[in-house]
Amino acid sequence: MGRTYFVEEAIGQYLSELSTKLKPYVTGLLIGQCSSQRDYVIRAIRTPPKEEQKEDNISPSKLASIDEEWITTHATQVSRMLPGGLLVLGVFIIATPELSKESQNALRKLIFSVEKSLTKRRLWKPAEEEVSDRAALQICSATKKVVCRTYDVQDPKSSAKPADWKYQNALSASWLALDCTVNVNIHIPLLATSPNHDLEKNTKNGLNRWSKQIEDSVFLINGQVKDDDTELLEGQSQGSSHRSTATVQVCSGSINLKGAVKCRAYVHNNKPKVKEAIQALKRDIINTLNDRCEILFEDLIINKGPHKKNFEREYHVLPQRLFVPLAGSSVMLSDYKFGDEAAGEIQERFVEMLDQSVQAEDIHIAEDINTVDICPITDNMDDTQQKQVTKATLLLKLQQNMGVVIATAVAVFASIFSFNYFSD
Repeated sequence: MGRTYFVEEAIGQYLSELSTKLKPYVTGLLIGQCSSQRDYVIRAIRTPPKEEQKEDNISPSKLASIDEEWITTHATQVSRMLPGGLLVLGVFIIATPELSKESQNALRKLIFSVEKSLTKRRLWKPAEEEVSDRAALQICSATKKVVCRTYDVQDPKSSAKPADWKYQNALSASWLALDCTVNVNIHIPLLATSPNHDLEKNTKNGLNRWSKQIEDSVFLINGQVKDDDTELLEGQSQGSSHRSTATVQVCSGSINLKGAVKCRAYVHNNKPKVKEAIQALKRDIINTLNDRCEILFEDLIINKGPHKKNFEREYHVLPQRLFVPLAGSSVMLSDYKFGDEAAGEIQERFVEMLDQSVQAEDIHIAEDINTVDICPITDNMDDTQQKQVTKATLLLKLQQNMGVVIATAVAVFASIFSFNYFSD
């Protein structure tokens, strides 16, 4: 038996409008949430047209000319704008009857390309029981016939399986929201053996280690550790016994990520399990820091050229997180802004990336400024001083790692308490 997709009713109207405006075909992404029993689609987003396509709304005449790189880049940008619990769970294509035979092969290729691109960026590991099916939605622009199939993206040889596509009114109007603020103070040592101090690579490695600590951390709900498979208010279990190990390494500098990050996740209201809520929030904590570091380095490349080989002390401000309501929904989407960005630029980005108009008053800045401090150790420091700094760095790192777990647990306690209050 195939999977069933419950789809926000407004998406049907959106796809119908696209089929009348864009010829001979249009592609796009499906946004929603997977669960063991059913999947939810709360948003469809067309692939933004390239400059040469904007004026006449005409795509190339053959599906063989689909720009795979353009679509995967769009998927990457959209994934940064999704809070915890939401993901790109498929692709769609609306095509004329003449192109219908080619459509399924094109969809299959796109699904695996998009998933490969998104997987590369993730710092968290999917759970063993996690749903790996992704939707391929095909719509005929003439007859409006809808055909939904799925592919298992963990299996490169996966064949298409039939799936049900069911519209439902107000599907995304009452999702459960989880909010927390996590105080981050991550110390990333730069090894003396690291050539040219590749800051982006070192930062990624440091975030990788930090993300494992977040994944292994214990979350408290109403002051208790809950069993993963119970509903949010029931059950109790023991926490993880995992412990980090410490090593002493000779370093020639460090990167410090410091600030308070606002995290948010959503889960469906069909008897969600504790593990679903915790997993969604943990992944948002990891994603939001990773995403804004990527954005910072992209901005540095665009505005300052390739990274300098000389290693000097620098301070950088990470982009702030903001939230914008999804039209007709209780769910809010996310984005990031640098201090000098105007509301108009954010509005343009939402239209370009999500095909959604946003009012300036609906843009909610969630955070204060967070920083990156890149700190070298001077060349004239002797071995004794170097060892002292390395030891102090190690102790600080251990303290910070413990602090992250505690802060995370307290934050989740607060968010679940709020949820209980509003659900009454």
